[in-house]
Amino acid sequence: MNSAVPIRHDALPEDAVRGVIALAHHAGAKGWVPATSGNFSVRIDDDHCAITASGGDKGALTADGVIRASVRGPAHPRASAEAPLHYLMYRMSPEIGAVAHVHAQPAVLASLVLAKKERVKIKGLELLKAFKGITTHDTHLDVPIFDNDQDMEGLAQRVEARLKSDGLGFGFLLAGHGIYAWGANAGEALRHLDAFDYLFTLMLKLKGIPA
Repeated sequence: MNSAVPIRHDALPEDAVRGVIALAHHAGAKGWVPATSGNFSVRIDDDHCAITASGGDKGALTADGVIRASVRGPAHPRASAEAPLHYLMYRMSPEIGAVAHVHAQPAVLASLVLAKKERVKIKGLELLKAFKGITTHDTHLDVPIFDNDQDMEGLAQRVEARLKSDGLGFGFLLAGHGIYAWGANAGEALRHLDAFDYLFTLMLKLKGIPA
């Protein structure tokens, strides 16, 4: 007789939960997730991720606020309305292991005042080297901008089409809303998020805009 305890379908690996909480607490400490805003996720496997449930102060997130969700199946009843954008990124690339969405003011301002041809171009700045695979400041990074939309499934389709056309990159902006950034794991996603925040802040200050 097999005495092994069956794995519950909603079981959450501790490392994935820790990754989600680390992202959320970092964002909270930075003031990037006011009120109940923001959402964070970490890949579990090809078909599932650990993701923040809807609502709640993400800066004070506990394990109770993290759920297991399918990236391909029906919506989880506690999932955020914005969860489809996380699921999309996991479906698009097996190399993406964590996704973060924050409402940091520099990202929101950048999406509105630095936008040219539906993107923000970051060029010639040293901290570009914080992004995976970039080894010189003598390059540029185009960050796509999408109009904010309450229809998340429709928005996900537009994001997918453009990223497939222009390249995956490291993140995208929603105009007047915030930024989505990702990485191979929670630590890399956090590094990319920090880099975006610094670079947007610097670019805004160079234009005389406090951020």
